[in-house]
Amino acid sequence: MARRSKEEAQETREKILDAAIEVFHKHGVSRPSLTEVAKLAGVTRGAVYGHFENKADLFSALTSRIDLPDESLCQAELEDICDPLGELRNRWLSLYQNVATNHQWQLIFEVLLLRCELVPESGGIHQRCAEGHREGTRRLRKLVEGAVRMGQLPEDLDIRAAVPILHSSLFGLLHDWLMNPKDYDLAEVGERQVNAIIEMLRTSPSLRQGAIPA
Repeated sequence: MARRSKEEAQETREKILDAAIEVFHKHGVSRPSLTEVAKLAGVTRGAVYGHFENKADLFSALTSRIDLPDESLCQAELEDICDPLGELRNRWLSLYQNVATNHQWQLIFEVLLLRCELVPESGGIHQRCAEGHREGTRRLRKLVEGAVRMGQLPEDLDIRAAVPILHSSLFGLLHDWLMNPKDYDLAEVGERQVNAIIEMLRTSPSLRQGAIPA
């Protein structure tokens, strides 16, 4: 009986999360109430609060269903990676493939990048994104430094400039595709983007240490 109750509680939680995706995707984060989420999920408002403290808590749980861009850049232990540039490339392409083929991932990323207003209710998820960005920056920097040490990238690469360029390229293509997903194949264009960026890191004079902006 206890096991069944636990399973039912988990099913209710997943129903609430499924409903939250639809509600936040349609109305944004700040406007809808948890009552609207409960109604769509077919549960009481009390049931929602039985699983989630508030809207920010619900939103954070919702995003746990996916890998945020910074979190997916490198999930392996950095010291165990023998091909840092290959790891970066594979993680990047895997993220694009998941967003392009998984409808739920696409909806969640649309909410994150297009419909998440900067209001108190969404403060929790903005904090998570900020923390993920800091950790992602650290890991990405370690991967780039490893690629330089192993001769995959030039010794004089300006890593301080390269890391934010990599970050902005990742988020930029995701945002652009989510605005008009029928315009092109994200996985296909994403692969060409990653190849082009690696070529840029290897050859661009503007990314060498001591380069002076034109």
